[in-house]
Amino acid sequence: MSGTAAASKPRVVLADDHPIVLAGLSSLIRASDLVEYVGEAATGLAALALIRETGPDVAVIDISMPELNGIALTKRLASEFPSVRVLILSFHEDRVYLNMALQAGARGYALKRSAPQNLLQAIGAVYVGGLYVDPVMAGYMFDTRQRRSGHTIGEIVLNELTGREAEVLKLTALGETNKEIARQLDVSVKTIETFKGRGAKKLGLKSRADIVRYAATQGWLAEI
Repeated sequence: MSGTAAASKPRVVLADDHPIVLAGLSSLIRASDLVEYVGEAATGLAALALIRETGPDVAVIDISMPELNGIALTKRLASEFPSVRVLILSFHEDRVYLNMALQAGARGYALKRSAPQNLLQAIGAVYVGGLYVDPVMAGYMFDTRQRRSGHTIGEIVLNELTGREAEVLKLTALGETNKEIARQLDVSVKTIETFKGRGAKKLGLKSRADIVRYAATQGWLAEI
């Protein structure tokens, strides 16, 4: 690990399972004189191994990865390597995901769509001990309108869900895509869509954000 944060360049690891995103952002980081690029990984477990091996200052982690998702990985790092500052990279613009990341121990939350413009700034902010929240998301930290408006969700008790419906909804809340869940459960994407749709209908959940909020009330997110 480096000593005083301001005295040297941050050593950065990047983890993302989307090849195009990984290639683009790694090129951006490599081209900068402000950071030292240590390495990259395409899965959560590979990222954990790389971080253990190299001891970077900052880990830029995709929120949704196979084997070990970004939130779970952040929790592991907070416990095992508290000096590694985690910057979550996500396409989710819902406040619930932001809260999940910060509660897990992340020091920053950057959206993929604005990463080309803001990633280096975000890395620098978390490296010196600051908290970085994507400008698009910053207002959500103080916006209480979502709490006042909207319908009540999850009024049907959990035991009305089948085991598979609950499992699929939980993985969806953790940021996994239908394809990733299908691969993990060894079933077809169509089957996952059926389980998700059936479970969401039982609970009156209309969107992914609703599913995440329901998962939070059930304590599913704390089980990572």
